[in-house]
Amino acid sequence: MRKLIIAYIKFWLRSTNQHGVQSPFVYSLVTKCFYNKKPQNAYSKLKAYKKALLQNQQTIQVTDLGAGSQTTKSNTRVIAKIAKNAGTTNHRAKLFYRLVNYFQFQNILELGTSMGIATHAMHQGNPNAQITTIEGCPNISAFTKESFKNFNLKNIELLTGDFKKVMQPLVQNKYDLIYFDGNHQKEATLNYFETLLPSATNDSVFIFDDIYWSKEMTEAWETIKKHPKVTVTIDTFFWGIVFFRKEQAKEHFTIRV
Repeated sequence: MRKLIIAYIKFWLRSTNQHGVQSPFVYSLVTKCFYNKKPQNAYSKLKAYKKALLQNQQTIQVTDLGAGSQTTKSNTRVIAKIAKNAGTTNHRAKLFYRLVNYFQFQNILELGTSMGIATHAMHQGNPNAQITTIEGCPNISAFTKESFKNFNLKNIELLTGDFKKVMQPLVQNKYDLIYFDGNHQKEATLNYFETLLPSATNDSVFIFDDIYWSKEMTEAWETIKKHPKVTVTIDTFFWGIVFFRKEQAKEHFTIRV
């Protein structure tokens, strides 16, 4: 926790808001999406979905294929605690909604479904988007599939298994947005990035979760930023956002969101 606090202080000191952004593309993204404070009808749906999870005292056996939980080592976990400790925060869920709504992404891939909070937010951003999401734990996958059904969420395909194996047939597809979560290890993160690069178009967006979660994750993020196919990158502290726009000069932004 202490290392994370120090990392955040360093982030805050070097970060900026829209006034420090010269790129018209990024300026528009920051002002019209990141900092859009207008109330949205979908926000009540995001709140209702998460509330149902936070009130659920059901226990399930968890198989963790990623870097593990920093809050509990028990394999038996309560749904409410998973949603609280590992689920997407309300702030990030709203930002997911705004991002998908702003760009109108049509084809989305998510690595790490968990309770489906981020998946649900992306769905609300564009209900017509086709979302493919992968969850490593069979029990979590089964529970979340039922949650999607209960909330009548369409156009979502939830696949179960080891990310590396499950994603192989998906590489031939093109995705507008890929969200990397669920395995916070450097080698795995970089492997997923390289594997899914062929799925990116000029306008695709990659989002990496918790880039300061560990020294390894920060190292992975620094490597991704330097990749020759990557042009614009944005550090929001909790996310690392990647663009491949060839019309943009290579530039990095550190933005308070």
